[in-house]
Amino acid sequence: MRNFSCSTCDNRLYLENSVCVVCGSSLGYWRETADVVVVDDEGAFVAPDGLVWHVCPNLNLSGCTWLTRIEGEPCESCQLTRTRPADDDPVGLAQLPVAEAAKRHLLVELTRLGFGWVTREEDPEQGLCFDLLSSVEENVVIGHEDGLITIDLAEGDDAHRAKVQAELAEPYRTMLGHLRHEVGHYMEAQHVRGDLIGQARELFGNEEISYADEIERHYNDGPPADWADSYISTYATMHPFEDFAETFAHLLHIQDTVDTARWNGLMTVDPDAFSIFSDLVTGVWIPLSTALNQINRSMGADDLYPFVIPPKVLAKLDFIDSLRVRPA
Repeated sequence: MRNFSCSTCDNRLYLENSVCVVCGSSLGYWRETADVVVVDDEGAFVAPDGLVWHVCPNLNLSGCTWLTRIEGEPCESCQLTRTRPADDDPVGLAQLPVAEAAKRHLLVELTRLGFGWVTREEDPEQGLCFDLLSSVEENVVIGHEDGLITIDLAEGDDAHRAKVQAELAEPYRTMLGHLRHEVGHYMEAQHVRGDLIGQARELFGNEEISYADEIERHYNDGPPADWADSYISTYATMHPFEDFAETFAHLLHIQDTVDTARWNGLMTVDPDAFSIFSDLVTGVWIPLSTALNQINRSMGADDLYPFVIPPKVLAKLDFIDSLRVRPA
């Protein structure tokens, strides 16, 4: 994630800031330039071309600071949310901002990297949308189907997420991680077609094998003994679809963290200078993540990146990186 600064006082900002804590200026995220801009007292921003943009009406509901072209209409991010908790579900509504903030972060990095999407309005059958559901009164299964990503808002609660993480013996579990994984399923469905299917099968396996059978095998027998030679995680061993989604999520983990490190002066190498993603991983990410793990250990915390990337996963990362649409 890049750095942002207040155009009034030059104070450093986060993507999520709606107000500058130094000068009090009201702020909004303008997707046209991928920047945080100052808005007036009415929540309006006048662009250089004279068009007026407005802060999303969901600012007080979910903390959304994105600007929208039409006053009173949800922004592009909020329009992707098909379902949210009902107004009479205070627990679900309290959990909503965590998921929406993670979704906005995801959309910013997808745009930055050149992983595009289409909306449900553009493609009613396969367009990207989100059901952000409260598990207070129903069992919510996190997943993806035909462009619809379903998220359990309870995952935004640290205690709940840590409990599930311990039960499943997962080294890493976050709301942003869930979204990165599930959007990986969407990206595979959108981009891995034609001749690319053959390449994908060589790397990830035949996606036509029974998903239900593979789930049963995974939970009955666990991962193969040598899983670490070919997969980024044990969950990736379940099915080729899950292998792709897990690997896609790690590409975003790596790229976003390296970008953030560079923006904050922790490294001088430009990530975009690497034409092959695996070179970025071996030359930058592995030493950086090792250092970050050591820093976390110095604070008595768990490793920031508790994963080892074998050569076969590097090849998978390179394949996924090749799906990006880079600027001409």
